[in-house]
Amino acid sequence: MDLVQFVQDEFVGKKDLPEFAAGDTITVYYKITEGEKTRTQFFRGVVLQRRGSGVTETFTIRKMSGNVGVERIFPVNLPAIEKIEINKKGKVRRARIFYQRELTGKAARIKERRY
Repeated sequence: MDLVQFVQDEFVGKKDLPEFAAGDTITVYYKITEGEKTRTQFFRGVVLQRRGSGVTETFTIRKMSGNVGVERIFPVNLPAIEKIEINKKGKVRRARIFYQRELTGKAARIKERRY
């Protein structure tokens, strides 16, 4: 076993995050530190992709803020993440839905997966 893998397994805490994939609408609650104060902020949007594995795994979320698309990349093992809520399960046929970036209005809707 190589040293990097050993260190990652030993020292990086595993988060018990819910199962989510591209197309799902999720809310990520994360801590923000401003000076001495810390507060919880949330980011709600559609998951565009999950990439990487293990410690380096990340996921990209996109939301519309006014008329501007805002994307944010979160590492799965980010200590600042408090919790992740799944709001809707989306029915998409790809692992990475970058085509969402070009779509607007009704065309950008994602069908909900019944579960």
